[in-house]
Amino acid sequence: MLVTSLTTAALFVPVVTANELNLQQMAAPLYRTEKQIIFHRLDNGLQLRLLPLADNQLVSLASQFNVGSRDEPSGQTGYAHLFEHMLFKGSENAPGDSYAQTMSAISGQFNASTFFDFTNYYLTIPSEALKLSLWLEADRFIRPALTDQTVKNQQDTVLEEMATSIDNQPYVRKAMEFLLTQARDTPYGHAVIGSREDVKNATKEALKQFHHNHYRPDAMQLSIVGALPENTTLWVEEEFGQWQNPEQALKPPLKMQFENKLVHAEVIDERGPWPALLLAWHTVGQTHSDAAAVSLLEAYLFQNRSSLIKQSGLTEPDQLLTYSIPMTMEQMGVSNLIMVPRAKTSLDQLAGNVEQAIETLATDGISDEDLSQLKANWLNKRLQLIDRPSLLARALSATLAQDSLTPLTGPWERINAVSPAMLQAAAQTYFSQGYVRLNLLPPWYIRWTKTLLEWFPTGVSDTLEDLVL
Repeated sequence: MLVTSLTTAALFVPVVTANELNLQQMAAPLYRTEKQIIFHRLDNGLQLRLLPLADNQLVSLASQFNVGSRDEPSGQTGYAHLFEHMLFKGSENAPGDSYAQTMSAISGQFNASTFFDFTNYYLTIPSEALKLSLWLEADRFIRPALTDQTVKNQQDTVLEEMATSIDNQPYVRKAMEFLLTQARDTPYGHAVIGSREDVKNATKEALKQFHHNHYRPDAMQLSIVGALPENTTLWVEEEFGQWQNPEQALKPPLKMQFENKLVHAEVIDERGPWPALLLAWHTVGQTHSDAAAVSLLEAYLFQNRSSLIKQSGLTEPDQLLTYSIPMTMEQMGVSNLIMVPRAKTSLDQLAGNVEQAIETLATDGISDEDLSQLKANWLNKRLQLIDRPSLLARALSATLAQDSLTPLTGPWERINAVSPAMLQAAAQTYFSQGYVRLNLLPPWYIRWTKTLLEWFPTGVSDTLEDLVL
């Protein structure tokens, strides 16, 4: 019986294919790097991750706060982004432009960004400047100095940014406002940069209250990567350990669900140089069980050079340009695709091409080989972080709660667990049930010319297209 049992067990040892073995070998650096991470949680809830790197003279810090535009009440849109600007303009012990001047003096590089779910701050400095930098970071995060003059200056800066990046660009304002209506009555229903009126009306007192409510240690992840001095943990404790949380507890994330249905609209912009097509699909948030499959699906359909959309236009292309940057928030996701047509191609034809590609995938699925390639592409992008300490620090500070102890390998294991059947099911669930279509249209005379070119023979339309462009 014992011999039979052992023999039977041996027969059921899983066979590792060459592709699976290659992926395991590719992923090995993630596991090796993760083993070097030192995890520490301060008594006030601040999460700290330290990753010492040999043969490195620099240190990269990244601080991410669990606060973004989703936390802004009515009348205070844009506050998270505005406050990000304020934190570079003075703190209790480093007033005015002291922060920027000090970073310049030590050859430090720094920046920040705000999104729907988070605000992050990151810098790279020489190792010997780490203690000073931690002091500066703690001072501005805990004790920002807001004055009427700095608030006014940064309001003007944000309004100028709004004009440059949104209002002065063809299609952007109208398209953004239309897409945001698809998330109306949710925390994601307004732009990260906020409304012009709310930004102009922001007050010092309201911004101070925003800081008090949302800048708190239990909402912060701090990652430090590079040439770490021996006392790094001690310095973090000294600078951040006495920081107290507000009395109110952190709010639990809202549960939201969106249905995909066909929405068709158009916007006309007299500054538009050429027609374009914007398509969008509601998907899922980062913590959803389908998030990994959706991520691979977006790459397969829209993003890689070998994507279905790109492959469909390698010869005699119907589009001049395709562009896709999926947006994944904690509780919702949006896949998107912008396509600029050739002169001979209508927007309806472009939309039909995309529908056909999605229908083929939803019906026929994907091969094991194609799925392995998708996973390898995902791994290659993830492995690039290891060679770039600044990006690695930012990735560690963006760790989901479910990956708190496996910030590098947790996401990979979910990606690796995706099967062809899971990918096909995601295509059927999130991409085959309808989508948002927005036609971006230029003035009438360009539309008229474009329609005329669609009726010309291909050679003629191509020649005229080259002249127009």
